[in-house]
Amino acid sequence: MKKLISISGPTAIGKTKKAIELALFLNTEIISFDSRQFYKEMKIGTAPPSNHELSQVKHHFIHNKSIFDNYTVYDFSIDAKSCIDKLFKKYDNIILVGGSFLFLNSIIKELDEMPNIPNELRHKLNHDYQKKGKEYILNLLKKIDPIYLEMVDKNNHRRVIRALEVSIQSKKPYSSFLGKKHHSKYNHVSIALNDERKNIHNLINERVDIMFNNGLLDEAEQLHKYSHLNTLNTVGYKELFNYLDGKVSKVDAVEHIKRNTRRFAKKQITWLNNNGKHIWFNPNNSIDDIKRVL
Repeated sequence: MKKLISISGPTAIGKTKKAIELALFLNTEIISFDSRQFYKEMKIGTAPPSNHELSQVKHHFIHNKSIFDNYTVYDFSIDAKSCIDKLFKKYDNIILVGGSFLFLNSIIKELDEMPNIPNELRHKLNHDYQKKGKEYILNLLKKIDPIYLEMVDKNNHRRVIRALEVSIQSKKPYSSFLGKKHHSKYNHVSIALNDERKNIHNLINERVDIMFNNGLLDEAEQLHKYSHLNTLNTVGYKELFNYLDGKVSKVDAVEHIKRNTRRFAKKQITWLNNNGKHIWFNPNNSIDDIKRVL
């Protein structure tokens, strides 16, 4: 039976390296489910695969969108499943890799079709946010969909509003659209990487330093005028926008990126622990160790 093999884990753990090694062994291609690596303008701060890595194995959904595109998890689900259907005509195995687990779920599980949202409802929710603030829309989401409230980035008001508008229009919780609980149509094996916390923190700190050496600040300066876009409400950029707005020092901005990335990594591990069954490996395990469980 044809097989989807996902490689998950906290940011900076080494998912891309393992995915490429496994794809080369299985002679197949890679589908990314990292929701920020979709965007071609964010070439440094999202830590996408390098040009060398991209040349080793064909990747899908890397820099295929613009920050100006409205690209939802439902859109990705449709596109990814179409890509999988095509690839399964050539390969018996496909590798999935990334850290945006709602996007992974949108592949593995079936999603209901999202309703069309009237402009009046969208405008009303945005008006309520502007007039009544973040706590108001969070409390509204708590009443309508407490499950998604636990999942969403509570500082990302656009995602909160998206959940509210879908829930209100459909009269069903937004979380119910993110994956039915019936059996997946795919034969899926989930590989998850993890390490000691201090090792993950060291990897994160090292990655952030490398990003700065590669020109992350210059990239943030170029994108600063678009900082209002939801796609740029992302660790690595929003902290530098605060620096460019004169709200924090450069030293503080760098430390905030490292701190917020560590927090994000912790959330990723918690999500994996609470969702699904995974075969866990240390990133230092050889690819032969992983091959034995497939």
